[in-house]
Amino acid sequence: MINKDLVIIGGGPAGLSAAKIALESGLSVTIIDRSISLGGQLIKQTHKFFGSKAQYAKTRGIDIASILIDDLKKYSDKLEILQEATVVGMYKDYVLTIYQYNKYIKIQAKSIIVATGASEKVLAFENNDLPGVYGAGAVQTLMNLYGVLPGEEVVMVGSGNIGLIVSYQMIQAGVKVKALLEASDHIGGYLVHAAKLVRLGVPIYTKTTVKKAIGKNKLEKIQTVKLDDKWNYIDGTEEEIKCDALCISVGLTPLHQLMSMTDINMIYVSELGGLVPRLQKNYETSMAHVFACGDVTGIEEASSAMVEGKIAGLLASKSLGFIHPDFDNLEKELHQQLNILRKGPCGVKIRKGLEKAEVITHD
Repeated sequence: MINKDLVIIGGGPAGLSAAKIALESGLSVTIIDRSISLGGQLIKQTHKFFGSKAQYAKTRGIDIASILIDDLKKYSDKLEILQEATVVGMYKDYVLTIYQYNKYIKIQAKSIIVATGASEKVLAFENNDLPGVYGAGAVQTLMNLYGVLPGEEVVMVGSGNIGLIVSYQMIQAGVKVKALLEASDHIGGYLVHAAKLVRLGVPIYTKTTVKKAIGKNKLEKIQTVKLDDKWNYIDGTEEEIKCDALCISVGLTPLHQLMSMTDINMIYVSELGGLVPRLQKNYETSMAHVFACGDVTGIEEASSAMVEGKIAGLLASKSLGFIHPDFDNLEKELHQQLNILRKGPCGVKIRKGLEKAEVITHD
């Protein structure tokens, strides 16, 4: 058994941000990440961020990942990073079981921050397992990490920010986006992103979804169908679109499994994406010294995940007796940043979800 002070599960924007604050507080930190590269979703995001300077506005996601990683280098004596390592078990005695390089490792932690992020939701339709049907994250990985196009003619399903941004990235890479389908009656993401697609000639069909994928050994075309106000198919509205790739972007769901297996108090909140932990105001779960931050607590933008990570790192450190030298100012400033990010019409959904989850926030 290996003993550790603070273990952070997940090396994405939330986990890296938590690590920085904890290291500044004087803690020894272990980051465990299942990927070959740290940064989580950031490493495949080539678009520039909105927000403020504090959340790296006008900086591309891939560059933000580099900044967050570079911030940790000065603490190499107190930082351990386990990559290509998957936490397969988390237990009530703070023992973690990790699978890495065909071996199992056990770590006993004094405190744990769960920053596991989220996974893509799937869409049920006939033949949805045909080669050529992708999740938006898979398309980003293919293009932005490996330089591989998903296809020549693509249809996107879902008009949230991810669907809109990935559609634009495909066009930049030379892919023809034949159409964007949205089951709702309105665009889900920022209109500035949708406007780019419209100007480039991409038709956006609302109240429309995929009824089935068509092809023998790979995708050749799809059949779409209109939806009524109760989300039911409208017979006779079926149409076919020829394409060799279909990209599904219908939302994310928190990767809650480790907390669920530890019997941490969880609640299903649709506005937050699924099962999330009930959190105290210090981001601690119902299990003492286990904290959570980022998309695993509710689906938001990476900007919010970074701020939440800093708060979790600050308060997890305090719980072990390591007080950040600028604790009071930093705690107040971070909560202010988070509240600003959640203001306005774009934050209605997350605010409603947090209220349902009984998350206590600062004014």
